Amino acid sequence: MNRHRPDWAGRNYSLLTGAAIITNLGSHGAHIAAAFAVMDAGGSVGDVGLIAAARTLPLVLFLLIGGALADRLPRHRVMVAANVLNCVSQAAFAVLVLTGEPRLWQMMLLTALCGTGTAFFNPAAEGMLLSTVSGEHSNWAFALFRMAINGAGIGGAALGGAMIAAVGPGWVLAADAAAFAVAGALRAFLDVSHVPDRAPGGGLLSDLREGWVEVRSRPWLWSIVLQFSVVVAVVGAADAVYGPLVARDQLGGPAPWGVALAFFGVGTIAGAVLMMAWKPRRLLLVGTLCVFPLALPSAGLAVPLPVWGLCAVMFVSGAAIEVFGVNWMTAMHQEIPEEKFSRVTAYDWFGSVSMLPVATALAGPAEAAFGRTQALWGCAVLVIVPTALVLLVPDVRRMTRRAHGKPVAGAAAGAGAPVEQTPADAVGH
Repeated sequence: MNRHRPDWAGRNYSLLTGAAIITNLGSHGAHIAAAFAVMDAGGSVGDVGLIAAARTLPLVLFLLIGGALADRLPRHRVMVAANVLNCVSQAAFAVLVLTGEPRLWQMMLLTALCGTGTAFFNPAAEGMLLSTVSGEHSNWAFALFRMAINGAGIGGAALGGAMIAAVGPGWVLAADAAAFAVAGALRAFLDVSHVPDRAPGGGLLSDLREGWVEVRSRPWLWSIVLQFSVVVAVVGAADAVYGPLVARDQLGGPAPWGVALAFFGVGTIAGAVLMMAWKPRRLLLVGTLCVFPLALPSAGLAVPLPVWGLCAVMFVSGAAIEVFGVNWMTAMHQEIPEEKFSRVTAYDWFGSVSMLPVATALAGPAEAAFGRTQALWGCAVLVIVPTALVLLVPDVRRMTRRAHGKPVAGAAAGAGAPVEQTPADAVGH
């Protein structure tokens, strides 16, 4: 055993933690940079929404295919290929911004390519989760990993906002491309020799049908996915479209918005620290109650609160979503068979982000029709209502944590990778 880490945190765990930290440093700043690149090119609020929609639409189109492929192909290879696509698309976006006057369709196309890489990466990363640690260590491992990547998100958001103000969004996009290149190289060195071969399936459509059967047979799963289809959509629209606009018009520019997002990251670290010690028995009930605070940032932008107040509500919402995220991944780890995990998490992602492209694309028209303040209050209400409805599902209220999780194939070898993001993390960018 390495004297500096526990036995469950093997070489692969360390490699993938490092890779995830690097990509989170780049991507948190790049999301802000994309919005300001559009505005610097003379784009409107509607154009900012279209860029955000272009990033998320490929998730809807390709997630299910990505999940099926990740249960058939070596998952680490899918992850590396996705990182290569992300690197190339972000590098091209950076060159476009740095060398000329980018057109909206060009920025949308390159953003969509980056979103396509994410659609294939996420199910593969989540599908490798179960071969990382044994069930008894899962809560600690999830929380520690998420604390590391959320800490990177703090630095990425704050540094990205400062870099945009100092040198412009193009260099932030270039840094994101470099981060994907380094992360892909690290993942290419994973040792997967102890991962058992998978039996061939009955075809892509058959694999997708099996994943759907797993989802529909669990009311707790599909009800929370439906809840997050609304929550992720409205919080995503508030963060990706209205947040940068409020920052530009009323907070003084990109740097304060970057600081506010950094406080969200600080909150997620606080939530992860809490979850390293706290193992609530009714894990989904506790997790769902922690979704209600996600209404606070939209309400704070609607007022709008001063920067310190916005940072406070972002901190609270970050801590709350982290509590949900760890409990959600623990429930998935406890209930879903490993050989079907990528397909089930692909449906999870698919449902959770399915309405996000529509919401971000309609954010501009909604502002024109109702006003920015009213649109933001509407976002807050649409977080609260579906979350309250989910609490009516008996399985959500009653599911309990098992004393010991199910055995995990390959855990002793340290093969596999922990999840880099859960669908809940889509609300944080």
